[in-house]
Amino acid sequence: MARDYYGILGVSRDATDDDIKRAYRKLARQYHPDVNPDPEAHEKFKDINAAYEVLSDDKKRQMVDLGGDPLAPGGGGGGPGGPGGAGPFVGFQDIMDAFFGQAAGATRGPRPRTRPGADAILRLELDLQETAFGVEAPITVDTAVICTTCSGAGTAAGTHLATCETCQGRGEVQSVQRTFLGQVVSSRPCTVCQGHGTVIPSPCPTCAGEGRVRTRRSLTVKIPAGVEDGMRIRLAQQGEVGPGGGTAGDLYVEIHERPHDVYSRRGDDLHCRVTVPMTSAAMGTRLTIKTLDSEEAIDVRAGTQPGATMRIRGKGVPRLRGQGRGDLFVHLDVRTPTKLTSEQERMLRDFAKTRGEDIAELSKQGGFFSRMRDAFNGHN
Repeated sequence: MARDYYGILGVSRDATDDDIKRAYRKLARQYHPDVNPDPEAHEKFKDINAAYEVLSDDKKRQMVDLGGDPLAPGGGGGGPGGPGGAGPFVGFQDIMDAFFGQAAGATRGPRPRTRPGADAILRLELDLQETAFGVEAPITVDTAVICTTCSGAGTAAGTHLATCETCQGRGEVQSVQRTFLGQVVSSRPCTVCQGHGTVIPSPCPTCAGEGRVRTRRSLTVKIPAGVEDGMRIRLAQQGEVGPGGGTAGDLYVEIHERPHDVYSRRGDDLHCRVTVPMTSAAMGTRLTIKTLDSEEAIDVRAGTQPGATMRIRGKGVPRLRGQGRGDLFVHLDVRTPTKLTSEQERMLRDFAKTRGEDIAELSKQGGFFSRMRDAFNGHN
């Protein structure tokens, strides 16, 4: 009877090539004789290799699907170790892949000298007026720029890069290690050329072969109206130039809004506090409020209580990603006089009497609680 190669690997008949390879690697790591000394594991490992040999070959797999066994005597595929067979191992690379992954025998090759540069960040402090309505702000940045002497090549005038004699331009050197699987060849970056495959015989005297130099330069950044504290503005390719004169990274300008003497900001809205005398709150008055860009008159209604809030629409901060502006909220603090002249005190007492507010009675012990009791009983 034909062997169940699909069952040996634990895959279905419609398994893809990747499914078969993954199943083989998993089982190979489990039953390899150098890992599992059990004699039964050794036989199991032979079956696993035979199953993988068959199912990884399209013609042999087709024969299995038709009910045949390509590894059986006379099956046409050869048996393990025979002509056309794979022996106890399917292949050294497959075994290496099973234990170390596909990159076990892969080579990296030389690293390019020209690489992209890093991004940079700059803190910019602005006033509320500037963040609200926008501004063109000058900034100074210290970043790496391309070397003008060698134009980023890193070599002195009239000279060129040379092939590294140690790695012969490969950028890496190989070493052989002995493992339980035999000799394993590994690669590492060449220490002479740092993995580039080339060396600079005569470095540029200005940049010492880097292809870039650090310098201080001035820019102007356009701050849009409505930006908030903590936001970042991106200036494309204004950051660090990469090694070898590589493409510059981006520059991010981080906004920090200074505290305002009068206004506090919450998103697009502004808030401020205004103190009004007790008499003005009682009788009503008109206030003139100086906003960020104009003056607005607001009416304080008679009888306004402490903590009242008045709203002036459209006098906040312009919206960054939309039309219009936020609102201005004016919070009223009613000021009660702390020192009165004799005449002022007499006038207030007379005023209290006209309103039925007996100040002397309230000052007596228990007078306040008596009024509270009477008020409570009056509602029952």
